Amino acid sequence: MFLSDFTLDSLDGRLLMAVPKKGRLYEASLTLLQGSDIQFHRHNRLDIALCHNLPIALVFLGAADIPVFVGEGRCDLGITGQDQVAESRTGHVEEILQLGFGKCKLQVQVPARGSIADPKELIGKQVVSSFTNLSREYFRQLEVEAFGAEAVEKDGMKTVMKYVGGSVEAACALGVADGIVDLVESGETMKAAGLKAISTVMDTQAVLIRSKTPRNPELADLILSRIHGVITAKKYVLCTYNIRRALLPKVHEITPGKRAPTITTLEEEGWYAISVMVEKKEIAEVMDKLEAAGASDILVLQISNSRAGKPTSPSSGLQINGTT
Repeated sequence: MFLSDFTLDSLDGRLLMAVPKKGRLYEASLTLLQGSDIQFHRHNRLDIALCHNLPIALVFLGAADIPVFVGEGRCDLGITGQDQVAESRTGHVEEILQLGFGKCKLQVQVPARGSIADPKELIGKQVVSSFTNLSREYFRQLEVEAFGAEAVEKDGMKTVMKYVGGSVEAACALGVADGIVDLVESGETMKAAGLKAISTVMDTQAVLIRSKTPRNPELADLILSRIHGVITAKKYVLCTYNIRRALLPKVHEITPGKRAPTITTLEEEGWYAISVMVEKKEIAEVMDKLEAAGASDILVLQISNSRAGKPTSPSSGLQINGTT
């Protein structure tokens, strides 16, 4: 069931948000929406879910279709890959937030046992991909570098591009192509298919995109703020510790914070309590450095959600009780 199966009344006044219906971005997208308190229930086989607590309708689409629907204004927001946005070539969407999941590379791959080691060696040969626009653009640039722009414009591209929607990694083994351009996450699938990477066309990850003419800009901004808060909460932890005043400059270098640390005085003279956001991936090393610098009572707390607030100029110095 799709959009035409819903009455206009059920969608009237709702912001439409496109979400991947399956694939590598699906589960992470749902987790992100749930963390943003976008409450919904998707019935089996339905491609639309109405939110219970906000005037939003989620539209479940193929990731490749989402930039088109958002670009044409059929949907107001969408979650998809940067690769899909670039491949769609639509100029009517805005990438407003990188989401930090679905990270992979769009790479040129060739048979591992073959002699080809440089993508320029594929010029004039057959290349298969489901990203034909990006692949054609990439090999066109290689041909311009090799033969000059005028020659390519006059004679056309020598490299033959073919579209394959799935199982692209099998194309070389089946003799369909000399090389492929496909998404690579861990590289294990390509290795199993007897392929090796010789070049990266682009790095990609999931992004939140917005139509340039959303139905409800205020609600779109609210969703952006909520999603940004969830991403920040996943990326950072809150580190608190106590430190002597004389050591403040030293520990400030270790924990400058996302914007700046919060510093409060303790009852014991000459001591301060510090609260600061630290990237989760760095917290173990930060704790080691703080302990070595003389900090005590070091605690790490998980952040369940956050709000960045309106952007302001960051402080240029260390603040204690509101003074620099």
